[in-house]
Amino acid sequence: MGKLFGTDGVRGVANLELTPELAFKIGEAAAGVLMDEANGKNRIILGRDTRVSGDMLASAVIAGVSSVGVDIIDLDIVPTPAVSYLTKENDVIGGIMISASHNPIEDNGIKVFGWDGCKISENLEIRIEDMMAIPTEPDARPTHNNVGQVICDNLLIAEYIENVISSVKNDLSGLKVVLDCGQGAGYKIGPEILRELGVIDLIAINDGGKGNLINVNCGSTDTSGLIEKVKETGADLGIALDGDADRVILVDNQGNIIDGDKIMYLSALSMQENGSLKKNKIVTTKYSNLGLDESLSKYGIEVLKVKNGDKYVLEGLKANKLNLGGEKSGHIIYLDYNTSGDGILTAVQVMDYVSQKNRNLVELLEEFQEWPQLLENVRVKSKDWEDNQAINEVIAEADKEVDPGRIFVRASGTEPVIRVMLEGKEIELLEKWRDELAAVIGEELN
Repeated sequence: MGKLFGTDGVRGVANLELTPELAFKIGEAAAGVLMDEANGKNRIILGRDTRVSGDMLASAVIAGVSSVGVDIIDLDIVPTPAVSYLTKENDVIGGIMISASHNPIEDNGIKVFGWDGCKISENLEIRIEDMMAIPTEPDARPTHNNVGQVICDNLLIAEYIENVISSVKNDLSGLKVVLDCGQGAGYKIGPEILRELGVIDLIAINDGGKGNLINVNCGSTDTSGLIEKVKETGADLGIALDGDADRVILVDNQGNIIDGDKIMYLSALSMQENGSLKKNKIVTTKYSNLGLDESLSKYGIEVLKVKNGDKYVLEGLKANKLNLGGEKSGHIIYLDYNTSGDGILTAVQVMDYVSQKNRNLVELLEEFQEWPQLLENVRVKSKDWEDNQAINEVIAEADKEVDPGRIFVRASGTEPVIRVMLEGKEIELLEKWRDELAAVIGEELN
């Protein structure tokens, strides 16, 4: 069996690569490993997004988990951060989320959380995969009253909602907001939280929970409809959630996109002002713009860099005892409130700052200056590029010429692509080397 877990759980085309049989084995093995790791009740919290394949895979995971004598608390359709938060706050051994986040409809995925609400470590992923490779003896499984059961506890959702609401300190009732739910997991909870926070003038779009349209021309992967609606309605800001609502992209009142870097800039300043930003430092990945470093340095705030992936951001936060970090893609972790990226929490934190300062996002971002940055996804048949001489030679040439600046090349953990990022002061130079790198990578790996 090849390695199953990527940078964000196990993903694949549902019923083709991510089959019910595989989902059963993941559930069975994950429950076994989590029982060894935690002292909580033999229960696992389960959530899923709106994808059509979600019920099929949830049924298989439930069967796998219950077959080893572990109960499932089934939350049905909820955001990933709800599973993360509720796992941490309740007496359970772990959590499982069925979602492929921003991926296309046909894909689905399985994420596993430990008892602490954090995505499990690579060591535990390996243990799960090793356990899956061992055939289960039928007489080793529990029987009678020892088989796991499904527990429905909708009251738990209220705990998550209250956690998000409690993070807001200012009155949000004066803001006019457009919320694009992306037909995903936040389609119910997102509007509910904003309304409970007093947002009277709320326009929700793509909020039907239609799993056959998740991420299709909507949500954080396509903000064109949100931008149009913000301009049309004269809203103060727009909010675009992804499929499992663990990340967000915002839009200002002029229709400009506010990505994760700009959100972290605003959040860092907000937290510094209210005295909650630990050590005047934040954590981002290497894909965050160098303009974030430059802009925050004016306020004495340092930016620490980690590997790409929100689980590495979380590791960086915990290792350095910090409480704010995230990715350019919009996964933002406010460790005082959750161990996962949380799109809804992020949106209300920015709204809180807008309300506090009584200034719009355009004005609050006046001093933020980002460097030109280009991203290119090169589709490939093989993702093994590290030892390729031609690719390394062209990277070395580009590195010498793009100075000041930087170049990153990495294989995607979830798609058959090589991701190339170039950043520097001169856009023409970046465009030249983007095209050259894409051509060489495409020629060598296809």
